[in-house]
Amino acid sequence: MLICHCNIITEKEIEQTIVSLLDEDPWQLIVPAKVYHAMRKRGRCCGCFPNVVETIIRVTENYHARSEVGGVDVVSHLDRVRGLRGQYGSRTHERRTADHRAA
Repeated sequence: MLICHCNIITEKEIEQTIVSLLDEDPWQLIVPAKVYHAMRKRGRCCGCFPNVVETIIRVTENYHARSEVGGVDVVSHLDRVRGLRGQYGSRTHERRTADHRAA
């Protein structure tokens, strides 16, 4: 599936990049900018970043589930990430309220 239309990046390419970053350091913080930098790309319109964040969370969960690390630490960390995402990212979209109407 095509995730980034500006750079023509597929979901599979993003997943492979995330796994390679996790292979380097399984506990590093991975954000869309880091993924794009590793791919030698730039976010142009950045409309794909929410999908990239979802992919990062999904791939990181799967990566740590397959590893031999205790699952309790991984789950608590990812729950905190989801909570922050809900706190800062879900209520508004581009600082617009729900009743915002164009034109």
